[in-house]
Amino acid sequence: MNMSIRFHAHMIFPTPSRPKPSRPYSQFDCTAGALLLAAAVSCHCYSRFAMNFTEPETLAFDGDDDESGNNQSSSQNKNYFDVYGPEGRAEVSFSSPEAHSALNIQDVQGLVRWVLADGVLPSWVFIKNKPLIPKVVLLYVPGLDAAVFMSQKKFLSSLKEFCGNPRPVLALSCVSDGMQTIDTLLTCTVKRKRNEGSVVSKKRDPSPEKESSSSASDSLSLAEIIKDAPFPITYYTLTRKQMEDNGYCHSQAGFLSTLPTPSGSLPYELLALDCEMCVTKDGFELTRVTLVDFKGEVVLDKLVKPSNPIIDYNTRYSGITSEMLSDVTTSLEDIQDDFLKLVYQETVLVGHSLENDLLALKISHNLVIDTAILYKHPRGGSYKTALRVLSRKYLSKEIQDSVKGHDSIEDAKAAMDLVMLKIRHGPDFGSPPNFTRKKLLTVLSEYDKTSSLIDDVSIVKRYACGTCHSIPVFSDDQALRKAEKEVKNSKTHFIWTQFSELNCYFKKQADDAVKFNAKLAELISLVTCQKQSVSSGVARCSITSELREILTRIDSRIRNLYASLPVNSMVIVCTGHGDTASVHRLRKMLNADTETTMCREKLVKVLEELQAKAEVALCFVGVKH
Repeated sequence: MNMSIRFHAHMIFPTPSRPKPSRPYSQFDCTAGALLLAAAVSCHCYSRFAMNFTEPETLAFDGDDDESGNNQSSSQNKNYFDVYGPEGRAEVSFSSPEAHSALNIQDVQGLVRWVLADGVLPSWVFIKNKPLIPKVVLLYVPGLDAAVFMSQKKFLSSLKEFCGNPRPVLALSCVSDGMQTIDTLLTCTVKRKRNEGSVVSKKRDPSPEKESSSSASDSLSLAEIIKDAPFPITYYTLTRKQMEDNGYCHSQAGFLSTLPTPSGSLPYELLALDCEMCVTKDGFELTRVTLVDFKGEVVLDKLVKPSNPIIDYNTRYSGITSEMLSDVTTSLEDIQDDFLKLVYQETVLVGHSLENDLLALKISHNLVIDTAILYKHPRGGSYKTALRVLSRKYLSKEIQDSVKGHDSIEDAKAAMDLVMLKIRHGPDFGSPPNFTRKKLLTVLSEYDKTSSLIDDVSIVKRYACGTCHSIPVFSDDQALRKAEKEVKNSKTHFIWTQFSELNCYFKKQADDAVKFNAKLAELISLVTCQKQSVSSGVARCSITSELREILTRIDSRIRNLYASLPVNSMVIVCTGHGDTASVHRLRKMLNADTETTMCREKLVKVLEELQAKAEVALCFVGVKH
């Protein structure tokens, strides 16, 4: 069995000539990928893709259906049958692909909002007899890019059978991670209401009323304070890729990792950390560790004796003097033991550029909210705003202005206060007041639509709202069983679930050094063959029996889910992206300049091909008849 891996966008969107990068791809700034995708959305490319999938269709508008159906309550559904008849059917009509640019992830979400809530009529699709649709199922299948689907369609026949021909979707850049795609699908940018527009100015007003209300909240628990927060605390934690990009260490030699909470214990849910360091012959070493809770109360504050002689106390910044450390006997190992008794795997750590604090502690921890990343710098990119600037702007507090140096308690409290502002008022706190972000499920609930969120527990915690059915699952088979049950519930209007087996397979392949190197060798040989023989057509790469079985299982699950749907239910299958795990692994290998017998120039070429392939996703839309 062979699998197509001609990764250029023109594999799916043939073009007369392939665009060339304007600068070397070794800079890894997505220039080549962006150019390839730009070619994909050109008129000729898009029309050719459509020819591969479908005959052009004429967009038919039904005079009986209009946008007023958005606000109809569920109690009126029976009346629709009086208008459309007992045999009335909702139908999907796609506009001609030549007339529009390629879709993006937001367009997929926009279709859900148009059918169930406040969305506007999409330009790329029309749903005839839309009021007849009782519910929408949005199935996310990461890893299934257009190239995989086109080359392995016989293993995924259910998609064509139930949803017809797909529309290409320009995925988010491979520089991002899968969580950002899910975030784009499950959060909405909406206009901020007038009474929400002055949130920033109110918070910056250090009035007596503010102080009294703050002291009144001291007696409240964290759960009580954030019960009406628009997003949960874990929404603001860094993704794995964000941690890697910002220098956070994982599984590094000599590092300790936080442990699971002991049975019967109640861990701190949220703690702010700040450390001070001095300079020794080995560089910066730990001299002070501070932890404060969400109320600003000190949980841990200890001085630490470095293992090496101190060259520079760095007093201007650390606030540490020789007198302070003269009688200190606490070692790094001692403070690590104290720290690990307070901070467990379930604890969210807060701080400013925490990678430096954890590096000094030689401890790795996965749940981190970093205010240097949480509050975007006006210039964007890798720029980060200083903690003292954020404190002055949003807390009306001057910190780090003493000639005696920084105070780790003061810095930890400032970081915690900044995070609490975001948690209380949403991720767009501090942004221009015209727009704000809301969970998709929250928006749907405002239109009396009930949702079911079926996914990994981390996704459920991050995107569930108070009125939805939150259903954590641990496998695709469990997700299918729960989804089959939820679609039969007449009171549920929107169901989200994910089949992640294919994406997990790609991640496992990328993490296996032997298998990944073998894959790279095969890809290099294919790229070389294509260069030598342009007329050879699309290159072929072997497909493993394991991958074939995974695709077959995905097809079977989709069939079972579709069979459970009530008549006129809409199903949307969005693939999000392709094999981004291989892209990230190869980028990391090239950036680290890892020794390899493979030609670097050819590896860069393979990276370009893999990225172009992974960034062309698909969207399938169908209605159960």
